[in-house]
Amino acid sequence: MQLTMTGEYAIRAMVFLSSLPSGTTAQISEISREWDIPENFLRKIVAQLAKSGLISSQRGMRGGVALARPAGQLTLIDVIEAVEGPMTLNKCVMSTQSCSRSSWCPVHVVWCDAQEKLRASLMAQSLAELAAEAVRHHASAKAARPFQIPDRDSTHYF
Repeated sequence: MQLTMTGEYAIRAMVFLSSLPSGTTAQISEISREWDIPENFLRKIVAQLAKSGLISSQRGMRGGVALARPAGQLTLIDVIEAVEGPMTLNKCVMSTQSCSRSSWCPVHVVWCDAQEKLRASLMAQSLAELAAEAVRHHASAKAARPFQIPDRDSTHYF
């Protein structure tokens, strides 16, 4: 199982929104720029996140997107399942009806155990905790990268 780019980008956007003060609205273009997410793709992801009730979206001059619930109440599994659907390692984990061997299959037990551990891991930290960690790492990375005077062949200023 591998997380798609939709899931990855949704997580990035939600961590960004979680790093903002409560109730703050962000522009999609700002999230796109800060987290290297293609803007048109992000617009589609935002629609999915809004439909699932994780974010609210407002149009107009003061429009943008904001968390619909406190970041402390949201986890990675909430975000992933909002854009990817139910996260399961194997179809037999979703329903024992999907496999006639699930009652006696020794691998079924392994799948169930792995599924439980994966879900627990994805629910272990809130988006608020992840956002605080991201802010700390971003600040220390900026501090470690000293300002450089660009040479005339360079267009990069940092």
